[in-house]
Amino acid sequence: MKKFLLPLILVPMIIGSGTLMAQSSLRPTIDTKAKAIESKVIEWRRDFHMHPELGNEETRTAKIVADHLRSLGMDVTENVAVTGVVGVLKGGKPGPMVALRADMDALPVTERNDLPFKSVNTATYNGQETGVMHACGHDTHVAILMGVAEVLAGMKNDLSGSVKFIFQPAEEGVDGDDIAGAELMVKEGVMKDVDAVFGLHIASQMEVGKIGYRSGPAMAAVDILNIKVNGRQAHGASPWSSVDPIVTSAQIVMGLQTILSRNVNITKDPAVVTIGAIHGGIRQNIIPEDVEMIGTIRTFGDEQQTLVHKRINEIATNIAKSAGATADVTIKKLYPSTVNNPELTAEMIPTLKAAAGEANVIYNDPVTGAEDFSFFQKEKPGLFINLGGMKKGGDPVTTPSHHTPGFFIDEGGFTLGVRVMSYFVVDYMGMKK
Repeated sequence: MKKFLLPLILVPMIIGSGTLMAQSSLRPTIDTKAKAIESKVIEWRRDFHMHPELGNEETRTAKIVADHLRSLGMDVTENVAVTGVVGVLKGGKPGPMVALRADMDALPVTERNDLPFKSVNTATYNGQETGVMHACGHDTHVAILMGVAEVLAGMKNDLSGSVKFIFQPAEEGVDGDDIAGAELMVKEGVMKDVDAVFGLHIASQMEVGKIGYRSGPAMAAVDILNIKVNGRQAHGASPWSSVDPIVTSAQIVMGLQTILSRNVNITKDPAVVTIGAIHGGIRQNIIPEDVEMIGTIRTFGDEQQTLVHKRINEIATNIAKSAGATADVTIKKLYPSTVNNPELTAEMIPTLKAAAGEANVIYNDPVTGAEDFSFFQKEKPGLFINLGGMKKGGDPVTTPSHHTPGFFIDEGGFTLGVRVMSYFVVDYMGMKK
């Protein structure tokens, strides 16, 4: 039996490596084209950065994207999930449909960076006038994917399959809308003919030239928490006449901390329960009738999410009951956990190393931020990676983080972004022949 074991193992390995090598032979062409298009990608990104648009308002961005995809000969659909754009590039040979995704929306943040392409846009958000800024790097994602589209369109006859370019609106959500962004795109059927989906996110605190990835749960599920504590109003000078919702709320806030310290197995995955605002009362000598708390929940996996939700309800309602008050707990699920398909991730590790160099590929810790790319991954196998955007030698501790007025991206990593996304396509197609 041992005599026949080696050939049996080698045959599929040789066949598999042969099909992959056929597609990998396209990498030098990709490298050349990605480098040649670098200045255009930077120019696009700077234009988008100067003219950011909030979720479901990305009309200018979407038109630029749609016009570009049409100029490359693609079938283009506009107004997908409100303002989204989808382009399909048909390769010269039969094969799978590979989807690549970039998000287009900006944030209600007023930029502080002194740049020649500093954001000039303002908007009304949640009833307040605010600046608008690409403070999470979505301008970078759009520009990189436009570059990938141009690179691959120039070699479409060599592609064994098709590529779907998904330019998604409203990744950051839309105030007051129950469904937006990736979730709405999925509902409208964007993923039905897709075999695998890939995406990247620029990382302001990871050095340029590096790529980060994680197999399995990579980013957290995010839920909105609302707790209303109902008491009895009284004069502040006679608190014994009240059922004080402020004191009760304070006890609930402290009680919620025990979920993470005593209920969640943090050796497996982290979790977060944060109360971000407390509203109650109108005058210094009046104990109010009720108090409202709002916050965010971050969990990894359905089991952990169920546990945390259960304990929030139990702690809030029982502490309130012990004080003679009541608590109404409402938890709204937003995005599920971003879960990189383990098999697809394993297949693509050589691709990451080929694009960035083995020393520049980093296995990430779980991230308690959330991403609605997770909705695409619930439909088909997906891989979501991080792309370094911090200047070389920068300090991640002092470098401004995402969603802040000082958020800044070094443009030196854009070519790597174009290269790795293009590699994903040709390598995946080569494996699935």
